[in-house]
Amino acid sequence: MSNRPITEDDLHAYVDRALEPEREAEVGAYLEKHPDVARRIEAYSGERNLLRSALLPIAEEPLPPQLNLARMIESRRRRPSSWRWAIAAMLMISIGGLGGWVIRGATLAPAGGIAALAEEASDSYKVYASDRTRPVELRDIAELVQWVSNRLRQPVKLPDLTKSGYRFMGGRVVPTAHGPAAMFMYDDDRGDRLVVLTRPMTSDKNAAMAPHSGGDVAGLSWADDGTGYSLVGPRGLDALKPLADEIRKQAQTI
Repeated sequence: MSNRPITEDDLHAYVDRALEPEREAEVGAYLEKHPDVARRIEAYSGERNLLRSALLPIAEEPLPPQLNLARMIESRRRRPSSWRWAIAAMLMISIGGLGGWVIRGATLAPAGGIAALAEEASDSYKVYASDRTRPVELRDIAELVQWVSNRLRQPVKLPDLTKSGYRFMGGRVVPTAHGPAAMFMYDDDRGDRLVVLTRPMTSDKNAAMAPHSGGDVAGLSWADDGTGYSLVGPRGLDALKPLADEIRKQAQTI
């Protein structure tokens, strides 16, 4: 068994059955120790199997001439083919290598702007904040800031929430549908954890602070000058708002 951390890419490849046997065993052992993550991965696997079963009859039909790649390029402005053939094409792509995860992304289009950022931050919180073994990948501040700045291709400032009663725990780079994002995690004397997610924005490059909540998680998301931020935690919005204001103030000094 290796000591490499289990990443989101590993989890997605596990769903698609695209891992080497040794790595698949490592991911399986990780899921046995992390029931919350295991439930999420089980749901993804269920979606993958349902979609494959539902679309299998279409995938077995012959590919129509309209979906010939050269012809499609020549007639880009033509009316799209019927939805049945479009779905079949997506299924064939998935079978060719990208697997059920591509189908899931194609049939369930991701949200955009800060709505997507809020969802990504909430997902990161649910996966990593509950992990008592390895919630973060790097704890050294200087090394982490350099790493995430290089991956995001822009300067990233680590928010300091010490005066607000939260200690910095560490962070990691997490994959999203809109590119890599930096995740920073904090905790307080009661063991409550917060997650700050930041990444470049392709839309909503300047957006007012907006609240969001779901289940036991609440948060606030915003964007300034092409960079988005989302603060997520188990506390109410009234308690999170001063923290979000402080993060926004610090980020504007980059």
